[in-house]
Amino acid sequence: MKPVINYRRTIIALTSALLLALGAIPASAQVRLHMQGDKTDIARWIDSRFAKGQLPPFSFILDEKPSEEFLRSWRWSRTAPASTDKNVVLRTFTYTDPRSGLEVVCDVKGYPEFRAVEWVLHFHNTSAKNSGQLTRVKVADFDMVYPAAGALKIHYAEGNKISKADYAPRTAEFRTEQPLHIEPHGGRSSEEAFPFFNLESEASQQGVMVAVGWTGTWFADLEKRDPSRLTLAAGMLNTDLYLYPGEQIRTPSVALMFWSGDRMNGHNRFRRLVLAHHSRKVDGSPFYPLCSAFNYRDPQPCGEYSCLTADWAIAMVRRYSMFELTPDVFWLDAGWHTGAGDFRHGKSWANTTGNWTVDRERFPEGLKPVSDAVHEAGAKFMVWFEPERVVKGTQWATEHKEWMLDTEWPEGSEQSTWYLFDLGNDEACDWLCKYYGDLIEENGIDYYRQDFNMLPAGYWRDADEPGRSGIKEIRHIENLYKFWDYLLERFPGLLIDNCASGGRRIDLEATSRSAPMWRTDYNYGEPVGYQCHTYGLEMYLPQHGTGVQKTDKFTFRSSLGTSVVYNWKITNGSSSFYEIQDCMKEFREVRPYFYEDYYPLTGSGDITGDNIWMAYQLYRPSDKSGFVVAFRREACPDKTHTVKLSGLDPDAVYSVTNKDTGETVSKSGRELAEGFVLTLDQPRSSLLLKYQAE
Repeated sequence: MKPVINYRRTIIALTSALLLALGAIPASAQVRLHMQGDKTDIARWIDSRFAKGQLPPFSFILDEKPSEEFLRSWRWSRTAPASTDKNVVLRTFTYTDPRSGLEVVCDVKGYPEFRAVEWVLHFHNTSAKNSGQLTRVKVADFDMVYPAAGALKIHYAEGNKISKADYAPRTAEFRTEQPLHIEPHGGRSSEEAFPFFNLESEASQQGVMVAVGWTGTWFADLEKRDPSRLTLAAGMLNTDLYLYPGEQIRTPSVALMFWSGDRMNGHNRFRRLVLAHHSRKVDGSPFYPLCSAFNYRDPQPCGEYSCLTADWAIAMVRRYSMFELTPDVFWLDAGWHTGAGDFRHGKSWANTTGNWTVDRERFPEGLKPVSDAVHEAGAKFMVWFEPERVVKGTQWATEHKEWMLDTEWPEGSEQSTWYLFDLGNDEACDWLCKYYGDLIEENGIDYYRQDFNMLPAGYWRDADEPGRSGIKEIRHIENLYKFWDYLLERFPGLLIDNCASGGRRIDLEATSRSAPMWRTDYNYGEPVGYQCHTYGLEMYLPQHGTGVQKTDKFTFRSSLGTSVVYNWKITNGSSSFYEIQDCMKEFREVRPYFYEDYYPLTGSGDITGDNIWMAYQLYRPSDKSGFVVAFRREACPDKTHTVKLSGLDPDAVYSVTNKDTGETVSKSGRELAEGFVLTLDQPRSSLLLKYQAE
């Protein structure tokens, strides 16, 4: 929602996005897994795959020797920790080198209801000497062997590139001996790549959903070995290090969810898995809010980011209440901190990060009076922070120079004015936890919004000790989770909005603690791009949001989801309170349906064009109802488009109601599955249909 920081990607030379290359390093699978789809018994799968004497589905190299050569000779133990959730199976497998004392602990979680399993590794040097050199740590390393030979495909999403095509759905068929390599750019987990994908064997009518949990630089290597065998390797990209005596590190996590039948059954079960076990819950509900800000870029010329005062913010809250427009959350974005309001001297929110005190000129009593007004209105209060990017010369940069990491950038570039806060330093992390925790408590803040507008990979690389490549990234990401977990434990009702220049740190570990309520910094308010982002991202994650400024149905419906921030111009005489109220009512009606099943209806080709229809289906099996959301774009010549609905009972009769006209027709589930005609007479228009089993 804030202005985008533009930077050139010239220093950090990392491979980006999705690469199909004959010259890529082929994956080397340590074990073979025979795929059974929905017949997979997860508890048995775990105990057999990690059994004594068996090579586990992970690998590493120690002093240039692959683990498959020695791991079975290490001491092995198994424990079954008690689970607080009856639907979760817990196992811990420990592998210990009797000579060096190096210990590898694999923590495994199983979700029998979903036919899903996940694990993470911990390396611990229990000796009094430095460990051997650890390289090429593959948290996942195995062949997937399917029962039938045929086409093997990957279904994935584009990463975040600040474009219409952010999260766009893609499908590629594997070619034998043509490896596929995936990695993000610059140290943020979903920048130009996306750590969720679906591997399908068409002939076997089954597949596996894969998710990597690492909010830094991960990798995935895949290779088709023959028509029924696909190799997967995944982990942290840069690992070449030894451990000091007593030192331990963790790795990325990896999750697998096995499915059979139609591949959308796999996607929808994965969405339910995420909601059940990888979503922040308050009072048992994975709820992310309907938000409103303090009038984006209003009043001109400076707007919320530099001119907002306590009096103005309180007046806005009361104005929203007066016209019955109160959201779930009032969202205070960037610019409330000391120095950010000094626009007459070229200061802004962006070049004053590191001054993490409340600007007392504009907020003389801190943010608490604003928070009190928000709570009086019956809403929650969310505030923006950016602790990891510290501008040189600011409070933190001056007072805690020992916690600042630097790297080389072109002279005069904006990046050359930034430090990276050394979150991987335990002392710095502990200080940050208390500092931000106290700031949140003192100012009555309910929800925490964390931004991250920089590429950290170069800072980590330059701060690594000789012979310990990757250690700074590991420590940073470990302590990022420690920091978030501290906030969530200290404030049981807290939600974390994970921004990172808009949706650039989305992965399984981040999703377990947060949600991207601003999923991309792409052209704020442009509806076609927003339609595309929803269309692709919903294939994997139900928890995300974006913003909207206008009330016309085409624009507003382009922003539907589980969360949204409204930036209504309620001080502008051209705004209609009635239209705003109607939008809010419609959003609240549709939002619950995003928490169950999702189906794209208009294919997965180029979805960014202005000459097409786009439509998707929401279905709630819990009450046999749903919505179809459809758009005829500006240059689309076709008044009609036929879609085929999914998930319905073919013998049931459904009432289908046009929410704009009130017109209702009755159709059988079979008819809706065979083809239902959508009609819009005008280009740049939308359709919202609700269907319900009679």
